Amino acid sequence: MKKVILTVKETTTGNNAGPKAKLDIEKFLVKDGFIKWNFEIDQHSLLQKAKTAYLNVPFFLKKHPDVDEIFLQYPTYSRIVTRQLVKRISQMDTKLFLIIHDVESLRLHLNKKDYIKEELNTFNKADGLIVHNDQMKKWLINNGISVPIITLGIFDYASDVKLSDRNSSRYPSVCFAGNLNKAKFLGNLSFKKVQLDVFGPNPLDEYGTNVSYKGQYSPDELPKYLDENFGLVWDGSTPHTCDGLFGNYMRFNDPHKASLYLSSGIPVIIWKEAALAAFIEKNNIGLSVSDLNDMDEVLSELSPEKYQQMVMNAQLIAKKSRNGFYIHQAVQKLEAKVANEGK
Repeated sequence: MKKVILTVKETTTGNNAGPKAKLDIEKFLVKDGFIKWNFEIDQHSLLQKAKTAYLNVPFFLKKHPDVDEIFLQYPTYSRIVTRQLVKRISQMDTKLFLIIHDVESLRLHLNKKDYIKEELNTFNKADGLIVHNDQMKKWLINNGISVPIITLGIFDYASDVKLSDRNSSRYPSVCFAGNLNKAKFLGNLSFKKVQLDVFGPNPLDEYGTNVSYKGQYSPDELPKYLDENFGLVWDGSTPHTCDGLFGNYMRFNDPHKASLYLSSGIPVIIWKEAALAAFIEKNNIGLSVSDLNDMDEVLSELSPEKYQQMVMNAQLIAKKSRNGFYIHQAVQKLEAKVANEGK
């Protein structure tokens, strides 16, 4: 069987974590024998996007008709490229599966009816979907998606940084990594006991008590510098809850920074209402909190024995994640589900 992993890449991405999830999935599936197909687009060039959509895509697919399955990493961040890929592949004698990295109807285009209709129609033209978790799956089904859906659980994260025991002498310490422009809540945080180390571009000029900026590193370098006891997953303007478009999106998505922490064997602290909180709690790989101002108290009450069990569990997840366990499993389940429904 001839299988393809198809990824649309940006020509310039800079030093950020944006492309890593897609590149890791591509890497893991190529190891499984998938053929790698890439198209490149310049996000700032409408002409180049149109050329890719209307010339490069149809020409390339016409040259490669003998494919059994194509797994397209969605979104491509170009609506015309997505439309042409889905249209042309649907005309081939091949199965089209979408690996969903973001549902933009739940993120940047919340409540925009025309966009939501178009995106959901795209999903229903596929033969099956791999989505983040049960909450995302439930929303899609409730909004008319009828094709088979498999949940990923968590994104895999390739890393070759040696796993080590968390540094108990720094307890309690927490790291937060991300684009700090989005992390407005950091400007309103201070702690008495917890030490919060912050990594990423666009830091504030100053932070509160026990909050320190530690610099910016590439996604592959960053794990070398994370020796904290926990990794924080939080999005919004306030420490009291996750709010705004990106805060609400946490009710449905699996933030990639959680995979960064877990692949390093670091337990996670996450917003209690996040979709991923269920995975964290079920696997005993961290804590969920409603308010970041509670962290001093919550961590002071956590026994060393309970913390070490979380570390051990996180290291088990790390070993799976570094080998592509979750995407391998999801692909196999989706193929089996589609095959069974076709009988």
